[in-house]
Amino acid sequence: MYLPAASRYANPAFYRRCGRSGLKLPLISLGLWHNFGGTDSYENARAIVRRAFDLGITHFDLANNYGPPPGSAEENFGRMLRTDLVHHRDELIVSTKAGYDMWSGPYGDLGSRKYLLASLDQSLRRLGLDYVDIFYHHRPDTETPIEETMGALAHAVRSGKALYVGLSNYDHTQTARAVAVLRELGTPCLIHQPRFNLLDRWPEAELLPVLEKEGIGCIPFSPLAKGLLTNRYFAGIPSDSRAGHDPRFLRPEHVTDAILAKTRQLDELAKARGQTLAQMALAWLLNHTTVTTVLIGASKPSQVEDCAGTVANLQFSSGELAAIEQILAAD
Repeated sequence: MYLPAASRYANPAFYRRCGRSGLKLPLISLGLWHNFGGTDSYENARAIVRRAFDLGITHFDLANNYGPPPGSAEENFGRMLRTDLVHHRDELIVSTKAGYDMWSGPYGDLGSRKYLLASLDQSLRRLGLDYVDIFYHHRPDTETPIEETMGALAHAVRSGKALYVGLSNYDHTQTARAVAVLRELGTPCLIHQPRFNLLDRWPEAELLPVLEKEGIGCIPFSPLAKGLLTNRYFAGIPSDSRAGHDPRFLRPEHVTDAILAKTRQLDELAKARGQTLAQMALAWLLNHTTVTTVLIGASKPSQVEDCAGTVANLQFSSGELAAIEQILAAD
């Protein structure tokens, strides 16, 4: 029988308030996008989740289509909720999303009320839950009125099937409009999940100021740029790496000499800070006041441990920040 580590809440500073809400999230959250599907080792996935919870990671992020096959990550996590975590539901923040292609026909994709609410019901059945803590619209849908999409999110909360709602992949203009509609409906937007990392900084200029103004937390996904912001590729492309075996998301040609030149310099800076490159990359994101938590992925428990170690050094000197900017600006 699994007994979580008694020390998992020993560091209160590991939790940060999400925007202007009353909800606190751990600085490190675990995403179940990869390595938790029906084609993956269940025992390995289980070991990753257990280690994360032992380290105080209470937020587990899913989506309706995570797998493969689609839906199987929710099914596997639901199995863990019924076994290892059965006595700990009230200690967990479970999120899921809908917005990408999930089932055949005209009602299994995008942002209609029909799709979002049907998808949420399906997710709850797979997870074995009465509600999720956060329900996201996974991507904007320009073909559906924003009032319909946000109305579906608000209904999910009013019906008791979600406690909070969030957005993912919305740009700053889309976010501002969606947030205004949600406010009118009496269901404030809690959190926004954009792709954001040292190598992909698009949210900084326009999205983060909107989130700051509206009091919305930010949870960057792909904070390690699919593994590029680790030392994983310094000696070539390992066969068990994402670029080595899953070209859907990172192809070998993406691991360029120019990127490696930058990440090797960043790695040297990280070592001088007493961190791994991954830890420094996560700390850099958490240095943004709007960022509540960073959403990591993992293929083994040791990767969760490394990421959780980030919190040992979250401070940057002005010289370190300037050095990062110089490295990233190089041709």
